[in-house]
Amino acid sequence: MKIVMLNSLSDLHGYVDKSQLTQEFGGSLEYSHSQWIHHRTAIENFALTVKTTAQMLQRFGSELAETELPNDVQSTKDLLAEHTGKYSNLKEELKLALRQGSTLFTCIKDQTVKSENHKLKPDEMENQTTVERLLAQLDETENAFEQFWCKHHLKLEQCLQLRHFEQDFREVKVTLDTRMDSLKGLSDAGDCVARVEHLLMELKTLEEKVQPTLEKAQLHAMHGDQLIQSNHYAVDSIRPKCVELRRVCDDFSNEAKKKSDVLSKSLHVHMGIEKVNQWCESGIYLLASQAVDKCQSQEGAESALTDIENFLESAEKNHVTELRNLHNQYEVILSEDVKGSVLKALKRLEDVQEMFEKRRVSLKRLSAKQTRPIQPVAPRPESSPKRLAPNPGTKARGTNHMGQNICCLSNELEELLCEHAPPRVGCTPKSRDKEDHRFFLCRHIITELIESERIYVEELQSIMEGYVAELNNSEICHLIPPTLENKQDVLFGNLPEIYDFHNKTFLMELENCAVNPELIGTCFLKRKEELQVYEKYCQNKPRSEVVWRQCGDSLFFQECQKKLDHKLSLDAYLLKPVQRITKYQLMLKEMLKCSKGEGMAELEEALATMLDIVKSVNDSMHQIAITGFE
Repeated sequence: MKIVMLNSLSDLHGYVDKSQLTQEFGGSLEYSHSQWIHHRTAIENFALTVKTTAQMLQRFGSELAETELPNDVQSTKDLLAEHTGKYSNLKEELKLALRQGSTLFTCIKDQTVKSENHKLKPDEMENQTTVERLLAQLDETENAFEQFWCKHHLKLEQCLQLRHFEQDFREVKVTLDTRMDSLKGLSDAGDCVARVEHLLMELKTLEEKVQPTLEKAQLHAMHGDQLIQSNHYAVDSIRPKCVELRRVCDDFSNEAKKKSDVLSKSLHVHMGIEKVNQWCESGIYLLASQAVDKCQSQEGAESALTDIENFLESAEKNHVTELRNLHNQYEVILSEDVKGSVLKALKRLEDVQEMFEKRRVSLKRLSAKQTRPIQPVAPRPESSPKRLAPNPGTKARGTNHMGQNICCLSNELEELLCEHAPPRVGCTPKSRDKEDHRFFLCRHIITELIESERIYVEELQSIMEGYVAELNNSEICHLIPPTLENKQDVLFGNLPEIYDFHNKTFLMELENCAVNPELIGTCFLKRKEELQVYEKYCQNKPRSEVVWRQCGDSLFFQECQKKLDHKLSLDAYLLKPVQRITKYQLMLKEMLKCSKGEGMAELEEALATMLDIVKSVNDSMHQIAITGFE
């Protein structure tokens, strides 16, 4: 480098123009050293801020890129909140750096507006360029960071959507699988009309319960479709779950429809069986009620014949014969037990129709015989030389002959009627009416037993829903008398246990005996242990009556009775179980009087069992009356 040694400012001016020299060197260039130092220091600080901010953004970007997505909803929410918080803090740092750079740029640029003729000096020009470059660098960093953050934030939100979708999918899937198991476990082969109707009601209740879940599943599937259409990153995971949700919904709906169809057809078949059995019973009763002596006259025979023909016509009017068509139409879906019941009913129908046909033929013959006139004619004497005039003796012989004809006709009538009467094992014509009376009396007792059982269950239900449940009703709980506090179990005893047994078990088993009366005794023997619950109830009855006397007049019980529209107060209904347990043995006694053959042994044992239960109850009542001893 060439070095020039100068002795004066004038020499300096020969090398450097005055406009480029400051005043202390004899030039005209304005220069403030303190300002230059201030600007340079600010620029260096801003450059450091830009560098630091860029490094922070880079570290945060690396952290985001290396983050593994969580597998549950809560962890995803926490991660999203954590990353959003860090992003907000870095965003604030970026804003501060931008404000710092903008302020510095404004300070440097303000030098140029001091005067119109002022021109930037080289150092000012350099400072302004440096700040502009740093601001541009910071702006580019911010834009790149925003783009990366938008992508990462979208992925986190989609991850949260996915976790919500998966969680809802699992919940709905588990619920539908459980409901499907319940549906498959529901029998579709009831053994009587009442049972099939009960199964249909259970099916309807199940469908009503599962309907909100089915709707929820469909909504989730639609939500999955929306996620797929929004270009979700987990399309391959979402699509199979949407397909599965719709499949499970369709499977449940199809299974429910299939079961409902089978049960509905089974109900038609059982109603046909019941209709046939009722028609046959009515027919047998009609045949048995046609007295022989009334058919001795033409009018009586024709009247009986009309009854027979009208009853046969009623089979068509009441669609009794449709059972065979139903059996042929639904044979594929019917269980073996139902098929057996159908065939048994059809065989019975054929037998009864055959009996009616034979009775009709017999009555037609009798009616035809009655129409042949029988005239009292005197017997013509054998050839004799003299024709004698008829005398009173001759007429008497004619009358006797007519009497013999009537007697023969009466015997023939009785023989014909007895020949085609309803079959009874070991039954003779003379004992037929007695056997028929016994048969229908037995049927009447069974019907009364079942109907009274239904009424009894309804009465227990009214107590449970109209009194026991109302104790927890916030609207009238303020009416509950203080004397009833902690004594509810004493007032009602184990009535809920008795109600559950009769409602869920005993009533249905008794209804099943309507078709098979010989099973009545077995039904009582089978539930011997459960019927012991009455002993506990009866033992508690005196304590219950004491509580009732203390609080029976309260507004709470009056309001409950009013809602139920009961004419009798609660204490009358609390006596029902005591009355019911004593009535069973009376009905069993009546059944024994009119029963014969199959089921007699079980019926006798059942009566003995019920008498033992009643005796046990009485003994226990005597025991609790003894005081002063353990």
